[in-house]
Amino acid sequence: MITYKKASLDDIVAMQALVKPEVDKGIILYRSSDEMATNIRSYLLAFEETELVGFGALHFHAPTLAEVRSLIVSERLRGQKIGASIVKGLLEEAKMYGVKQVFTLTYQKVFFERLDFREIPKEDLPAHKIWADCIKCKYFPVCEEIALIYSL
Repeated sequence: MITYKKASLDDIVAMQALVKPEVDKGIILYRSSDEMATNIRSYLLAFEETELVGFGALHFHAPTLAEVRSLIVSERLRGQKIGASIVKGLLEEAKMYGVKQVFTLTYQKVFFERLDFREIPKEDLPAHKIWADCIKCKYFPVCEEIALIYSL
């Protein structure tokens, strides 16, 4: 059975271990322990018993705009709706805060379209997103990620 909970500082080591293969491939941006600690309240975690098997973050960019980022599910459990449950949980949290739109940058376009996200031009994203995060990516400025948005 999969359970979901908000992250605690004690979860950071396991979170970094889970995401490391995707960071190494350049699929997900590296987040230092300090950065994860600073943003710990933004993470929603999935556990199979006591094992961390997935997580994602809701990052706020403006009073009405947030981002789903750092979404990862253990390769062993992909295809079992864990990622979808994490995203749905983050969207509920966004709604609770009064956010009107949630975007994501991803290589998994079809996954997010199944959750009612729609593709938008990357130029529609906040400029500070590009300079704060994208510039750290090894693929910047030739990025093949797709920008998608969900309206609440």
